[in-house]
Amino acid sequence: MSTASAETARHHLRFGWFSLLVFLSLGVLLEALHGFKVGFYLDVSQETRRLMWRLAHAHGTLLSLIHLAFAHACAVAPDWPDKRRTLASRCLSAAGVLLPLGFFLGGLFPHSGDPGLGVLLVPIGAVLLFVAVLLAALGAGSAHRGA
Repeated sequence: MSTASAETARHHLRFGWFSLLVFLSLGVLLEALHGFKVGFYLDVSQETRRLMWRLAHAHGTLLSLIHLAFAHACAVAPDWPDKRRTLASRCLSAAGVLLPLGFFLGGLFPHSGDPGLGVLLVPIGAVLLFVAVLLAALGAGSAHRGA
């Protein structure tokens, strides 16, 4: 494995494990808000907040696992061109922040049943995630062409 590929793998291992810790902690916090019947979270008028925060937790947790899978892909696809791997890495890192952050911010200040403006980060993060996954799929394919 090249030095650049090893550094990318380490970055995604760190990002994946630490973000998994953050989003699992968010899940525990949401369960506590539910368990203690906190009105700020459970009142009928807060349905948008609950939905947005659950989406932030779910997407953040899933993206954390995708980061761990990406780190593995860097290790097992040595023929993955550096430029594509780097672009995929940057897109995945940005998506790992923007998608859950957009959902969380959307629930932080909802307006009349609609999410707050922070939700505008979600489609940007979704496009970046799509690009990262496409490049990862192409990179994984390049490893098999050489075999």
